[in-house]
Amino acid sequence: MTCARLLTCSSLLLAIGLVVPISSHAQQADKLDPYKMLRSLQFVQDSVVSGDHSAAEMQRFMLATLDERLRSADNAVFEDPRNVDAALIYAMSGGNPATLEFLVARDIDGNFDNRVTDVLRKYLSGKGTLIAKTLSDMVPEYRDKKIGAYLALVAGNITVSRDPKAALKFYDWARLVAPGTIVEEAALRRSLAVAIDAKMLEPAMRYAKSYARRFLHSPYASQFADLYVQLCVEHYDEMASADIDATLAFMDNDRQQEVYLRLARKAAILGKNGLATLAADRARVLAGLDNANASALASLYGGLAGIPTNNVNSALTAISGVPDAMLTPSDRALRAAARAVADAVVRPPVAESPAQDPLANLLDTQQQADAADADVQQSVTPVPDITPVAVPTAGGNALPDVDPQFRTFVDGGRTKLDAIDKLLNDEGPSK
Repeated sequence: MTCARLLTCSSLLLAIGLVVPISSHAQQADKLDPYKMLRSLQFVQDSVVSGDHSAAEMQRFMLATLDERLRSADNAVFEDPRNVDAALIYAMSGGNPATLEFLVARDIDGNFDNRVTDVLRKYLSGKGTLIAKTLSDMVPEYRDKKIGAYLALVAGNITVSRDPKAALKFYDWARLVAPGTIVEEAALRRSLAVAIDAKMLEPAMRYAKSYARRFLHSPYASQFADLYVQLCVEHYDEMASADIDATLAFMDNDRQQEVYLRLARKAAILGKNGLATLAADRARVLAGLDNANASALASLYGGLAGIPTNNVNSALTAISGVPDAMLTPSDRALRAAARAVADAVVRPPVAESPAQDPLANLLDTQQQADAADADVQQSVTPVPDITPVAVPTAGGNALPDVDPQFRTFVDGGRTKLDAIDKLLNDEGPSK
């Protein structure tokens, strides 16, 4: 364990009054009022969101210790309203919901406000929508109480699905009365998410800048980075690059570089080529000569943005020059897809189908004409061949070796001609 961590743990133990021989830790905890232990829990949680990630283990310890103390406390302990508030805040701070059920069931003296406990029990059991109106009306009543900020945060969580603007008001109040705490961190992060979903650009930019300035070292900062990337990609046409730079300026170089790379990647995938190029250039500058991996990623994402432009050859060279070892499997797949698209763009056209081959088109046209000709001929009644042949005279021999059908045709024609001659003779002038 490092010296810094030892100092942190010692200060936390001092805060809860547990710097005593190890054998008496349990006894010491049993004598503490729940509200005093809650202060220690709040101190630990606020330390975590301020950047002391080593305090996360202490947070788990404090939650378990406070849970045990609440369950073992006499009913007389909760005659002090501060201990009642401690139990309610514990339930809203990641504590065991079953403990609140246990305390309410034992509350024969009416120390707990049934309205509050009923609301929290439904909220913690996933039935928050059933008590949205009740909680909204209750928040102003408890606004100046110890539980006020926590109730406002819960009210925002319940209200957000049906009324985002009302949820933002609850979150704003929670931030106002609990600055610098885990309540403010959660309210700010959720406010940013609500504003993005509701397409509220100006408030979203304000929330993002406030979060970057106040809670950049929170363990939840990665969620903030994802939200901020979403905000920039969806609204880049309405934002100035200076707005992005101003928000990220609160970060150290490594964090700025990471966010710019995330921006470049998502923007390139979604076709926001201007943003992708800007973010890739910023990340490349921040990487410099000291971070070859980040520089390679910047080249890849910047190259992706260049494929749909006139610089496709340069973009293809850039993405092909990134070593596989510097890419994750997903980035390698992304590069393979981009390379396939770029290859298709720069490849000269070839006659790969009859529709692209002029000669094939001519031949196809001739074949279609021949087929049409044949169809026409088939639709006409067949006419016997009347090519002149040597036909014997009336007194001559029969036609030798002639097809029977042709013989019948000739004989029939001859009969008709004879009949016509006889008719003409009969119709001639008389003597």
